[in-house]
Amino acid sequence: MVSVRERADLLGARRVVVKVGSSSISGENAHKIEPIVEALAAAHARGTEVVLVSSGAIATGMPYLDLDERPSDLATQQAAAAVGQNVLIYRYQAALRPFAIVAGQVLLTAGDLENPTHRSNARRAMERLLGLRILPIVNENDTVATHEIRFGDNDRLAALVAQLIGADALVLLSDIASLYTRPPSEPGARPIDRVAPDDDLSDYEFGSVVVNSVGTGGAATKASAARLASAAGIGVLVTSADLVAEALEGAAVGTWFAPDPDAPPSLGTTPARTS
Repeated sequence: MVSVRERADLLGARRVVVKVGSSSISGENAHKIEPIVEALAAAHARGTEVVLVSSGAIATGMPYLDLDERPSDLATQQAAAAVGQNVLIYRYQAALRPFAIVAGQVLLTAGDLENPTHRSNARRAMERLLGLRILPIVNENDTVATHEIRFGDNDRLAALVAQLIGADALVLLSDIASLYTRPPSEPGARPIDRVAPDDDLSDYEFGSVVVNSVGTGGAATKASAARLASAAGIGVLVTSADLVAEALEGAAVGTWFAPDPDAPPSLGTTPARTS
């Protein structure tokens, strides 16, 4: 049963996964962690169970290794992630402290979600964290992941986590307010308001996968991840990190990928709360 059919239903969602990318919370945008956390805390106070999937470990660690750009070799990426993940969680916890919310770190590899035992363990751990009103912060375990066994991007990871825990909705935060029919800098680009499960997206040009010097991802990966989650019966909103508060309140922002009403029930899915 699909419990969040439209973006307006996000206000009463029981469980939501929110994903934020490296460029939104690192470097000159590190200060944006606080308003993002404030929006998550407001949803938490309404009774919504929130899971945050956060990129940014490598980007956050780069200045501590005197790196001006994202390293290309795996060993240095792993080193930057080891340093950056620690700093990143500290920043999140510092921002959560005024709201009396405790963060719980969950690091996953692709193998964890492919192995039935590891998958079950990850689900059980996050269910328990949510039951204790802890805010799980999920990231790929970059210190042990290799090029061959990576998720590819955290948009896909967020979609898989949403399925794993039976989330009612997934919010993918970007650098722009919505997806466009082609890169927004090009003539004729139009914002996409809503995507139905059977809509054909082949005529849309979502642009390059790599969008900046600190992370991977972009419109193409978000559209792909949104399709993955919506096919599993999970509604997905793609919008700007600057609009996260409005998004979680059910405002008419971003691009909404409507959930497939014929999808089999996800684990733990229950009807949305009524506000």
